[in-house]
Amino acid sequence: MMDIPRSEAISTQQRKIAELARQAPELSLTSLNHHIDLDWMREAYRRTRKDGAVGVDGQTAEEYAEHLEENLQSLLDRAKAGRYRAPAVRRVHIPKGEGKTRPIGIPGFEDKILQRAVAMVLEPIYEQDFLDCSYGFRPGRSAHQALGAHRDQLMAMGGGWVVELDVQGFFDTLDKGQLQEMVRHRVRDGVVLRLIGKWLNAGVLEDGAVTYPETGTPQGGVISPLLANIYLHEVLDAWFDRDVKPRLKGRAFLVRYADDAVFGFACEEDARRVLDVLPKRFGKYGLSLHPEKTRLIDYRRPPRGQRRSEVGSFDFLGFTHYWARSRKGNWVIKQKTAKDRFSRAIERIDAWCRAHRHEKVRDQQRELAVKLHGHYGYYGITGNTRMLDRFLREVTRRWHYWLTRRSQVGKWSWERFRRMLAFCPLPPAIPVHSTYRFAANP
Repeated sequence: MMDIPRSEAISTQQRKIAELARQAPELSLTSLNHHIDLDWMREAYRRTRKDGAVGVDGQTAEEYAEHLEENLQSLLDRAKAGRYRAPAVRRVHIPKGEGKTRPIGIPGFEDKILQRAVAMVLEPIYEQDFLDCSYGFRPGRSAHQALGAHRDQLMAMGGGWVVELDVQGFFDTLDKGQLQEMVRHRVRDGVVLRLIGKWLNAGVLEDGAVTYPETGTPQGGVISPLLANIYLHEVLDAWFDRDVKPRLKGRAFLVRYADDAVFGFACEEDARRVLDVLPKRFGKYGLSLHPEKTRLIDYRRPPRGQRRSEVGSFDFLGFTHYWARSRKGNWVIKQKTAKDRFSRAIERIDAWCRAHRHEKVRDQQRELAVKLHGHYGYYGITGNTRMLDRFLREVTRRWHYWLTRRSQVGKWSWERFRRMLAFCPLPPAIPVHSTYRFAANP
């Protein structure tokens, strides 16, 4: 009899866990760690990124793979016996725009594998509980789906009132005790709970010193997105669906992607009532809302005879959402690259061109093509072609600028640069996620 492929066998076990969780939505599952065996660990290793930054131990994926079976068995034994010690995460800061940075925690490679293994057990359970309004870091869901759902629901209402939600330092301020209590509502397995507790209380290494924050979970860990969704499911999603919507006068909806969320309301009174109670709701769970970025926006459809939209726009998931005329002259909601995201992307391209201007031009072209494809892959949506074209023009201009500063020999005139582009062109600005392209090539 032919052996079942390992990944398929793991998927079968996950479906069984999901079915049990679905059939008993109020049940706390007490026996989960028996699923985590050596085959499970091998699959967790397979799903773990091998090219990520190294943690405090400096261990690379290549080094770990040299004795893979022994390392995985040792990791499994220590996790089951309670002897596993969660190492401190290495904190780095990445640019966020406007001179700000976002702190990211980088676990060790072994820690990533174990976190992946536990996430593989928990995910099937919580996927039965999470609501349709949640899109971030969930299987089969994406930011583009969140953008489409928000636009479609607003269009169906004919516009309305939008509440932007901005949680200040969510990953650094969530209450660890309340998070662990939320997990215990569904999971009572001692091994799993012990590991989560160790990860939540692991130290943070920064500037050569290890600290132990009283609140938060390091953003960047494999398990962190799932824990964040568990927390915000209770704080926001379930609360809005269970307690708020039944008390509203008109239609309302919520779309959340991780800690970014927007509401849509048909009635202004409903929007103001929810906006007033949000700070108290989040404060109950140790979270605070940005007083200026959490705001109410009049986003009703412009009058029929109005030529230009005077309705306020708002940003969500890197896109500015605004009213504009369709090809048929109707008012529709369109989405374009947000100004801050555009500027940030250009700054990164400029810095890269400057740092690599002395490399072979062909190598530069290949790398810039990869970066452009990545930009198109996210921002290439219906109606955003103009901003994609603008991005391509700006990238081309910055590349030419830094090529002219390679040396005093062989100046790169525009004429020479254009001839080079004819043989080594940059990829054209294509809206990858355009509904028109999909309709033409389903």
